[in-house]
Amino acid sequence: MEGYVKFIDGLPKVLKIILALPVLDGIIWGLYRIGKGKIVEGILWFFIGLVLFWILDIIWIIRSNQPCIIT
Repeated sequence: MEGYVKFIDGLPKVLKIILALPVLDGIIWGLYRIGKGKIVEGILWFFIGLVLFWILDIIWIIRSNQPCIIT
């Protein structure tokens, strides 16, 4: 999982934004959150991020090059 996180971190911003579009966001960024150790957040993102929270990820990626991770 650590390799997956490093791979996603190394992607260009434009590709990260594309991966944050609806449906892809829940899968790609849900796994990313799980890889970062945010298990509950990652599992919730699979379902909620698919249809609702993807817009938060796009905004956060544009601002800070990282998805919205709740600490």
